[in-house]
Amino acid sequence: MASTSVSRVVPASPQRVWDLIGGFDALPDWLPYIPESTALEGGRVRRLANPDGDVIIERLVAFDEVERHYSYAILQAPFPVTGYLSTLRVHSVAGRDDVAEVQWSGRFTPDGITDAEAEDLFAGIYRDGLDALHQALSA
Repeated sequence: MASTSVSRVVPASPQRVWDLIGGFDALPDWLPYIPESTALEGGRVRRLANPDGDVIIERLVAFDEVERHYSYAILQAPFPVTGYLSTLRVHSVAGRDDVAEVQWSGRFTPDGITDAEAEDLFAGIYRDGLDALHQALSA
């Protein structure tokens, strides 16, 4: 099993960040790679579409409003991995109420590629996503 994690400090309070990203169906609000999300099964499943028309289906497996994090599993996607489980988490930064640290991590089993290739793929997705979040919060 492979894993990767990316963190980024963003220019907003932890609550403001969570208000933007904490909804399981909120990816289109801050992630340009996902312009469309449809909530299914009472919001526990999201059907995502990327600009290339690929469909990604994910299931919410854990959610904590107080601790500001959620975890999800990929049920269907064009990625060369199986057993994907990811967590998106908002942390406070000691002594600061005007910034937050956002951590996006995942673990998965590569399918047809090496651990390093899979880790690089998702590290890039997470890094690009957190860069987009930083831009959204800077606007």
